[in-house]
Amino acid sequence: MRQRRSPANPAGVPRSRSGLVGRRWERTGTEPVRARSALKLRLVLSAIGVLAFLFGTVVFGVWASKSTPVSNPSAMELSVLAAICAFFALLGIVDLVVVLRRRARERDGWPPEEEETL
Repeated sequence: MRQRRSPANPAGVPRSRSGLVGRRWERTGTEPVRARSALKLRLVLSAIGVLAFLFGTVVFGVWASKSTPVSNPSAMELSVLAAICAFFALLGIVDLVVVLRRRARERDGWPPEEEETL
């Protein structure tokens, strides 16, 4: 089992979560050791968000291409809206990748069960 020694933890108490960065917050003892986020819900919401923002990107892009110099809103405003939608679609795709990797890691049994040492 990995142990972390630091000025705040001189005894090297075992960490419940190993990784490159380590814990973000110290455990208070009230939360479960192996708490998990709702990855299925996050997957569904990310997928819906990606589809909605991709649709918005296409709609605003086509609308901008068909607008005239005197139309309101202008082609520049519509292009900015299309770019904003594309940015949020990209963020949603990144979130989908993160969620899918976490779900695959949980399916494979990561993190491995810790062995107790006396």
